[in-house]
This record gives sequence, structure tokens and C-alpha cells, in this order.
Amino acid sequence: MAFVDYYKILGVDKNIPQKDVRAAYRKRAKQFHPDLHPNDPKAKAKFQALNEAYDVISDPDKRAKYDQYGEQWKNAQAYEQAGGGFGGFGGGGAGGGGGFTNMNMDDIFGSFGDIFGDLFGGGFGGGRSRRADPNAPQRGANLRTQVKITFEEACFGTEKEIEIPSKVECKTCGGSGAKAGTSPVKCERCGGRGQIVQTQQSLFGMVQNVTTCPACGGKGTIIKEKCPDCHGQGYTSKKEKLQVSIPAGIDHGQSVRLRGKGEPGKNGGARGDLLVEVYVERHKDFQRMDYDIYSTVRISYPRAVLGGDVVIPTIDGDVAYNVKAGTQTGTRVRLRGKGVPSLRNRKMRGNHYVDLVVDVPTKLTKEQKKLLEQLDKSIEDEENKKNKKHKK
Repeated sequence: MAFVDYYKILGVDKNIPQKDVRAAYRKRAKQFHPDLHPNDPKAKAKFQALNEAYDVISDPDKRAKYDQYGEQWKNAQAYEQAGGGFGGFGGGGAGGGGGFTNMNMDDIFGSFGDIFGDLFGGGFGGGRSRRADPNAPQRGANLRTQVKITFEEACFGTEKEIEIPSKVECKTCGGSGAKAGTSPVKCERCGGRGQIVQTQQSLFGMVQNVTTCPACGGKGTIIKEKCPDCHGQGYTSKKEKLQVSIPAGIDHGQSVRLRGKGEPGKNGGARGDLLVEVYVERHKDFQRMDYDIYSTVRISYPRAVLGGDVVIPTIDGDVAYNVKAGTQTGTRVRLRGKGVPSLRNRKMRGNHYVDLVVDVPTKLTKEQKKLLEQLDKSIEDEENKKNKKHKK
């Protein structure tokens, strides 16, 4: 698995203070949001990678594990439980140096993994070997699916019904995978361990090479007579309808987790989770940046000159806004609290920013043209009077 540099994705230095991570993410999100790059097929993937990086670096605990273990940070707990790595290098050396007593093999030889793996095929002897019990409960894998919602539904939340293929325990065999009246038997090849262990001599002493048993696939048992309904899988497939509660303020590319709706576990293990990724449809008038909304409203030339009320569409409905006399194209107004509700606190909302564009008429009646000419002459005369006073 290639190393993913979350700091590079966020565009920050590894030593960035924790309090500055969110600001860096928001800046990056404005650059890579899919709505701003509709013609870039990679935009969605880039935004998902950015969210993944933020999820890790914004969490102090996850960040600490990522900094220590790199691409293997998700296995940090297993490494820490493994403890002292291998014990023969500590304490008794010349001068009584500490050696490698509390260091893990992966920490010492991680950068040489490919070389030692080719030479010796497995871990080094002399230390404590922890092999997973193939018959121990194993949690099922997570599943992913997508749901499409409107811009307004993303802002205020909604309920969606989805249908997914679900694996359920086979009623015929009770999940064993074996034909009724029979049971799985211990694998003779590995003795029920699920692994084959080979020991050989190397420069570092005795080396153990541990591989998955090819006969039972690591299960430790073999089904000689398979269940006719599930064909030895222990489960059958069916369509399942689920209700998904989409929270207010969710953004494109974020996911809702349905716990226990993923793949079934093994040996009595818990089911995995279902991650429902949200796809937000583009809005014809609004664009979203974090919790703020941006839009453009056109106003008539007379309204821009004279000022007065204009109607501005928002996600809450139309709002009357009084523009000042002499408003120019490009003027930006802010509607406080008319943006997207916060995911963490629905009482807090972003703002709605509106860029005003003055509509200059292209076709005029004779009367309208005459009135504008009179206005133009009146303005010109006023400017001439000011210039004469200035010269005096």
C-alpha cells in the first residue's frame, strides 16, 4: 500500500499547530470542492482524499498514531500490544547499553522490509510471536454505498430510504456452512491453527516463516459437505431497505455511518458498518463554501441608480433587501445567518453572500432613450458646474 501524505494533501507542514488545522482544511476545501470543477473527473476523488486527511490530522489521537506509524497508523494498537518486539538485543551488551529491548521489529527493520522479506520470508526469531487465532471472533468488513440529495436537503437534513444487498446468516446451516447433520472438521494440514509455520536457519539465528494454510484458507477448519443453500458460505444474500437520517449541514463527499449494517463477522464476530456517502446535487443559483452560501442577483439600472428594495432568493425563501442608491456592479452584500446550519450546532449558521450585477438595458423605446439623454445631459451640466467652481 502506497504511503499517503496527509500533510501534503492539506498543504501544510508536519509541525502545524493543532488549532490551525481546521483553517488550512477550509482553505483547501474552497480550492478542491467538486462544484467548482465540474469538468474535472478527479475532483471528487481529490475532495474525498482531503476529507480523509482532515479526519486524521484534526484528531490529536489519530494524528499522533499517524506521525509515529505512518501508513500503518491504523494498526497502532496491535503494535503497542505486541510490546517489546524481540528481546535478545537489550541489556547485556558492552557497557550495558539499552539496545533494542522495547523496540518493535517493524520500527527497526521497517525500511528494509522488502530486502529481509525476500531473504527470509517472515519475522525474526528470538522474540515473542503473536499469531492470530483463526477461530477467534472477527469483525465484518465495512460496506460503502451512495445516496443523492438536493442542495436544500443537505442544508436542512432529510430522511432517505436506500436498498442494499445484505448478507444474512443462512437459516439452513445456522451460519456454519456445513450440510445439515454435519459440522466443519479440523484442518489436518495446519492442525486447526490456520497457519503453516516453517523454521529455518539464517544469519540472525532461527527464522520462522508463517503463511496462511492453503488447505483451509486460514480458517482452521474444512467443510467436507457444504450446505446446499449457502454453498458453504454460511450466509445468503437478500435486498434490504434501510432508513438513513441525513443531518442538517452535511456536505458533498461526507458519509453517514450505519453501525452493524456491513458485512457479517466471522466466528461470532460483530458485523461491520455501512458508510453512506452523500452526493449533493448542484444548485442552479447557489454555491456552497463550508457553511457559507454564494449567489448572484441582477438588479435593474434604475434600481441601482435610485436605490430601493430588491428580492433575493435564499434557502429560507425570498428576502427583501434595500440596496443603496448608486450601487455598482460587483457590490457584495451579506445576509447574516442565512447560510448552512452547522453540523455540530444547528443553532449556528453560516452567511449568504450576494453579488449584485446591474442590468444595463440593450433595447430602449424612444421615450426611454429620450429620458436617459435628458438624465445624461443633466449629469453632464452638473459636472461642468463643479469643474468651473473648482477652477475659480
